[in-house]
Amino acid sequence: MFLVAVILILQEILEAALLLSVLLAVNQQMGPHLAGTRKLTLHWYAAAIVTGIFGAALFAWAMPTVSEWFDYAGQEVINALMHLVVIGGLYTHCLLLQTNARQTPGPHIGAGVALIVVITLSITREGAEIFLYINGIMGTPTAVTPALLGAGLAGGIGISAGILLYYSLVGFSRVVTLRIGLVLLALFAGNMAAQTILLLTQADWMPYTPQLWDTTGLLTEYSVTGQLLYALIGYEATPSLAQAVSYVAAMLLLASTPLFRQSWR
Repeated sequence: MFLVAVILILQEILEAALLLSVLLAVNQQMGPHLAGTRKLTLHWYAAAIVTGIFGAALFAWAMPTVSEWFDYAGQEVINALMHLVVIGGLYTHCLLLQTNARQTPGPHIGAGVALIVVITLSITREGAEIFLYINGIMGTPTAVTPALLGAGLAGGIGISAGILLYYSLVGFSRVVTLRIGLVLLALFAGNMAAQTILLLTQADWMPYTPQLWDTTGLLTEYSVTGQLLYALIGYEATPSLAQAVSYVAAMLLLASTPLFRQSWR
């Protein structure tokens, strides 16, 4: 139970932790153009995190009802919708960051709202699974202690990975941080697009497409390394053709923003 808890919780925490770290690093390198001051930017982060945790608890509580929607495919469809909104939020945020950088420094609500939406939905989506898992083990007293210890260890690993990534990024020059950070955001978008296809396929909203490859023998998705790569670049051992196409399309969407192009000039 301990190892299962570590794997399951780590899977949920890593993606959100790494995404938040990259967003924070990119925004800090953009200086005051996002929200006027670093203090206000951090306030928006804090508000988004609190809202995301509340949203995760609410989503987990409503999951039995949500699961019955759309002919009992509600969980997959709603999660897929949140993925799409996060992709749109990332695109909007990157688009407005470059636009704001050309303007007089001051509060820029549009970029801030997009940032809050991305962080809130990312935490809601991942956090709901954690709440559901913890609630499930409460009915088995002998499993509670090892599961909670595993969850604590996974949480520490996930948060530590996010902190390490953040300080690694801000340790570079502004240009290098922006380049690496924006590439990672594009990879995050690709990962979410591929997950969206998988969820909609599972819900029978999309047809199955051929599997492109199988690297399970080389690196399983459920290992710590596999989970880290999944959270960071969307590693998938058995991707379908539709997942690969959507992955590339989402990356190109983020790469089309002026901020992305400007960072590579």
